[in-house]
Amino acid sequence: MSTQTITLTVNGQSYTRGVEPRLLLSDFLRHDLGLSGTHVGCEHGVCGACTILFDGQPVRSCLTLAVQADGHALMTVEGLAPDPKHLHPLQQAFWDAHGLQCGFCTPGILMTLVPFLEENPDPSETEIREALSGNLCRCTGYQNIVKAAKLAADRQAGREPAAPA
Repeated sequence: MSTQTITLTVNGQSYTRGVEPRLLLSDFLRHDLGLSGTHVGCEHGVCGACTILFDGQPVRSCLTLAVQADGHALMTVEGLAPDPKHLHPLQQAFWDAHGLQCGFCTPGILMTLVPFLEENPDPSETEIREALSGNLCRCTGYQNIVKAAKLAADRQAGREPAAPA
């Protein structure tokens, strides 16, 4: 079994590892680095649970090989908050607006919304729903996820948001 050495940055920390050429990035993150927040739902890139940021852009880690990440910067959901007492503003908005239930899809949704909200500081509900169209949630019906995204956008822009329902 041959391996290829890769060096990458994940959540601000540099790693050098030998990996099999066909190892999926999702498996590398979960098993080699112990970052279990990257969930694997469908293994076909359909559900979005495995979404991470690859050089700042959301990608499906179950469709990406670990060797493709060589030399790149990745962020997983574990990299959003500096510590458990200080959540990322989007994570706090999800908490405040009850934007999660079972939580399985939440890491992928968060990693999809972070760059979306950076590029779209005042999104409409339709734009938020379109941005989330590749992320499946079987529990929430998306209503509170959309509310959470809007709440985070309003807070980041300094707008006084309506109290979450």
